[in-house]
Amino acid sequence: MKPPCEIVVWYVIPAIRSELAKELLNLGMKQKDVSEIMDITQPAVSQYITDKRGSGIKLDDNVKEMIHQFAKELSEGTATKADLISRTCNICKNVKTIDVIEQLNIDKSELGDDCQTCLGSEAK
Repeated sequence: MKPPCEIVVWYVIPAIRSELAKELLNLGMKQKDVSEIMDITQPAVSQYITDKRGSGIKLDDNVKEMIHQFAKELSEGTATKADLISRTCNICKNVKTIDVIEQLNIDKSELGDDCQTCLGSEAK
């Protein structure tokens, strides 16, 4: 069993990045600009938008809306690269733990009492 923090790193954050890259492209940004604002390589952007990365879980509509709003703010310049970490963390906290656990077919009993099946989520 992977620890919850590893699940976030391998599945949740890539899914958020994938959705953000797609939204930024839909708003008219070029892959090079997306890579610069997201502080990732252009090949990574390409892999996110073709679902070679970040397609391990599906995000719910609420989380997708948060990502869309952030992408819109980034494209308009009301949010900047400096906001990337805090906004990504906030979005990550709103990913429903139970959704991730079910999508990855994880037995909740394997997570233990000290974990409380949180994965850092505010949206349990």
